[in-house]
Amino acid sequence: MSNQPGRRRSGTGDEAFGARSPANVPTSETPPLFTISEVNALIPTLNLIVAQQLREQSDIEQGLAELTQRCGHNPESLEPAAEDEADVQRLKSELRGRIARYDSGWRKVRALGGIVKDPQIGLVDFYGRVEGRVVWLCWRYGEDSLGYFHDLDEGYAGRRPISANVRKHLVN
Repeated sequence: MSNQPGRRRSGTGDEAFGARSPANVPTSETPPLFTISEVNALIPTLNLIVAQQLREQSDIEQGLAELTQRCGHNPESLEPAAEDEADVQRLKSELRGRIARYDSGWRKVRALGGIVKDPQIGLVDFYGRVEGRVVWLCWRYGEDSLGYFHDLDEGYAGRRPISANVRKHLVN
């Protein structure tokens, strides 16, 4: 985030960067605003974190499928139960660890200032300003640089390319 006057983080800890929609951000808080270059500087780190997250997500899905097969039904909980066989207890324990790592990975993204919009595809938005209005600067895993933005009330389908004209007006 740039060191421009008037910029401040909203709150402390994860709640400041959580997956709250803009409508849920109290008006007394100012979300951190990013420039294109600030988001681009984060992309190598984001790529590493999100790649690990997508692998972890796949491992969790495979582990849940294996656990369901071993139990013969969807388990009600990942906590150990008295009737669980040793292999089921082991799978539950492994899944709890994987889920904890997965949660931790997304907290790292939020700590960088990103808002995780779609963890299935690695979609992360950052607050920015275009022509005087606050927008989402939109990055998706696999993109080498920040190339899109959209209004706060639009989703992924509303992404627009960051043109030279927009780049000129993307100031905070």
